[in-house]
Amino acid sequence: MMNKILIVEDEKAINELIRISLTDAGYLCRCAYDGMQGADLIEGESFDLVLLDIMLPKVNGYELMEYIRPLNIPVIFLTAKADVNDRVKGLKMGAEDYIVKPFEIIELLARVETVLRRYDKISHYLSVYDVSVDTLSRVVKKDGKIVNLTVKEYDLLVLFLQNKNIALFRDRIYELVWQESYRGDSRTVDLHVQRMRKKVGLEDKIVSVYKIGYRLEVDE
Repeated sequence: MMNKILIVEDEKAINELIRISLTDAGYLCRCAYDGMQGADLIEGESFDLVLLDIMLPKVNGYELMEYIRPLNIPVIFLTAKADVNDRVKGLKMGAEDYIVKPFEIIELLARVETVLRRYDKISHYLSVYDVSVDTLSRVVKKDGKIVNLTVKEYDLLVLFLQNKNIALFRDRIYELVWQESYRGDSRTVDLHVQRMRKKVGLEDKIVSVYKIGYRLEVDE
């Protein structure tokens, strides 16, 4: 079952970018462009998560948060406000996380998954084509047969499955998988990606993106 996310953001370009990215990642999205519209959608539908801007027309994000809080729906604040006091206020009101714009989509997706997992609203299974991953047991299968991957190869595969159709920069891949700062040597990333995609038979699906890195291409 797909997780349903409400995006409450008045800047239409940002709202649409988030919607497309979350939809590509396998989420079902609804969009609101002011706080009143967001409240109406929350009243009429059920959501697993709300992405909430603070500076909204009609009803601002803090006011809408007061309405959301008793419903036990997790909230991630999205805002251009970088002031620590704003951040603290949002978290004290019960928000699960706080992301300052501009942000990278890959970071947003990671935080969305973390919050949904915290609320036990996300599946422990990831899949694409004939490849499946059980993230609890860390078992990878292709056509139902177990594929043995190294720790880094497994982490790379999960990263791509969580970011379908998104171009991932080599430096960001390295920082997320190796958990250290990127030093400009792309050979480590390239070698591990090549070995991983060969083992799981995704050579023609995890493609190189010129001067950027890699992308897992999935037909919607």
